[in-house]
Amino acid sequence: MRRLSNILLVLVFSVFNATAQNRGPTTTDPAFYAVSYVEVMPSSKAAAVAALKQYRDASRKDEGYVSVEVHEQIGRSAHFVVLEKWADQKTFDAHGMAADTKQLLNKLEAIRLGSYDQRPYRTLTVGSGPGENDRAIVVVSHVDTAGPQVDSPGLLRRMAEDSRKDEGNLRFDVLQGAMRANHFTIVETWRSEKALEAHASAAHTRQFRDTIAPVLGSPLDERVFKVVD
Repeated sequence: MRRLSNILLVLVFSVFNATAQNRGPTTTDPAFYAVSYVEVMPSSKAAAVAALKQYRDASRKDEGYVSVEVHEQIGRSAHFVVLEKWADQKTFDAHGMAADTKQLLNKLEAIRLGSYDQRPYRTLTVGSGPGENDRAIVVVSHVDTAGPQVDSPGLLRRMAEDSRKDEGNLRFDVLQGAMRANHFTIVETWRSEKALEAHASAAHTRQFRDTIAPVLGSPLDERVFKVVD
């Protein structure tokens, strides 16, 4: 009987933990984000850049707009990430139905190699601003954690606070999945490759990686981008 009770307790804890991980983040910040990845045919790179820049510029007119950034992956031509920030989910949803959004998707339809992979996020910890320049290096990382052994949000907040103090850091933001609270995206901007390399070898960065490694649900997905002017 005692063994059965113990099994039931384990099952209850497992269900509770899975529910908590898939519950949206708790935050008082109404800001809403989208991180979108798209890959196009190399021969259509110029057309994709033009379409993405037009979308970025047109979005500025939409209600609730805060920022839209377009970056191209370094070392993988014709791979892009679009980082968007909106005042709240309501304005983000309205923008999703806007003419400029539909126009972008229509233009990409014939030249894309994969789907327009867009993921919604809310604020975990965000600094003062992007602080970019045309030579800045942007790093976008996806972190997927599984299990309660580590306080992932707390660990990521500390990582952000430490990294913002590193020389050459222009931005270090952490976003938490709006649908899955155990999914995070880190957005970093560095003044130069040298600054990024120094950060990667810093003691606090190595400690972060060692601490979070046991609870990663998938390998750390880290991609390096350049700003699309």
